[in-house]
Amino acid sequence: MAMRGHSSCSSMSNHTKERVTMAKVTLENFYSNLISQHEEREMRQQKLERVMDEEGLPDEEKCMRRSQHARKETEFLRLKRTRLGLEDFESLKVIGRGAFGEVRLVQKKDTGHVYAMKILRKADMLEKEQVGHIRAERDILVQADSLWVEETQFYVAETVLAVDSIHQMGFIHRDIKPDNVLLDSKGHVKLSDFGLCTGLKKAHRTEFYRNLNHSVSNDFTSQYMNSKRKAETWKRNRRQLAFSTVGTPDYIAPEVFMQTGYNKLCDWWSLGVIMYEMLIGYPPFCSETPQETYKKVMNWKETLVFCCEGDHRIGATGVEEIKRNPFFEGVDYDHIRERPAAIPIEIKSIDDTSNFDEFPESDILSPTAAAAPTKSPAAAAAAEADYKNKDWVFINYTYKRFEGLTARGAIPSYMKGSKR
Repeated sequence: MAMRGHSSCSSMSNHTKERVTMAKVTLENFYSNLISQHEEREMRQQKLERVMDEEGLPDEEKCMRRSQHARKETEFLRLKRTRLGLEDFESLKVIGRGAFGEVRLVQKKDTGHVYAMKILRKADMLEKEQVGHIRAERDILVQADSLWVEETQFYVAETVLAVDSIHQMGFIHRDIKPDNVLLDSKGHVKLSDFGLCTGLKKAHRTEFYRNLNHSVSNDFTSQYMNSKRKAETWKRNRRQLAFSTVGTPDYIAPEVFMQTGYNKLCDWWSLGVIMYEMLIGYPPFCSETPQETYKKVMNWKETLVFCCEGDHRIGATGVEEIKRNPFFEGVDYDHIRERPAAIPIEIKSIDDTSNFDEFPESDILSPTAAAAPTKSPAAAAAAEADYKNKDWVFINYTYKRFEGLTARGAIPSYMKGSKR
């Protein structure tokens, strides 16, 4: 009987195996999501009770607050069932573009609220094996609930808190660079672009989706060049590198390149490179080409004398080691987001994009643009059919945050006492 069962399992077609995997993932996602929703509701109820006890409200007021909160939860469930699409938003401007997609400033047609919309093609994500990374990116956005020379000190200190919040959730960012450190309307740091994040879940690993069925260096920094010229040359080249498919390896830790295993210390390496650039004007491993930069990063022992192996780097014993560094003396980490930002930000309107680079329009919003222009019609049709068959890997990707809908006014907030 055991042999017969094994034989029947081995003789299953790839289509049947894929259907079995799809059913398994669907059930896992459904029940995992169900449990998470229940736990989140319980936490919100406990928070409400704690706030009411701290305010010392009478029983009658507490009953009213509980009723209001229950209506709020009901409205949240209704909004979660509402499907949103590109047609619900008006595209205002492209504000970012990378190797796999772009970011647009959009405005919701019915409310006028402005959002940053990241657009990725599912077919491209499957073909380029990026599903695990975008699943990790999605899960970070679901879980993240932290608000978290003097200008350099301020921004690096805030970024330390932001990176640490990612680590506490069990993720490694892997792509800490200036382009992914944003400033909000008040000038405080917001960490973005978790597309290369890796986590502890199997759904964050590329392998989970994959198994469904020596040149002479021309290092310009080794030549005689003063700091001002180095900084100007770097600024002139980095924009072009940042928008290319290859990108720039300036901020990537050597152990990530080696692919022999790495941990969250690779993010602290990247932050150290950014800090160096803020103080000096260019990153420590900058060169004329990405290939030369890569060689310098891999040969860091000869390139930058104060670097060290991962086990001995600052932060190896935890984030507190970084916070205690003399460079951050006087930083009040508990209230850093309450103090004025080191650089004031001027925003003229909700759709002001003057602080972003200019990008040409693309056809990524067009449904017919998904097929690569180099493919024949038959190959494009086959790729489209294969993509549709694997669309299940994006199950449960959509989410809506309770706090986000409250802040936007989609549902009223009763957590704070109502003013009469």
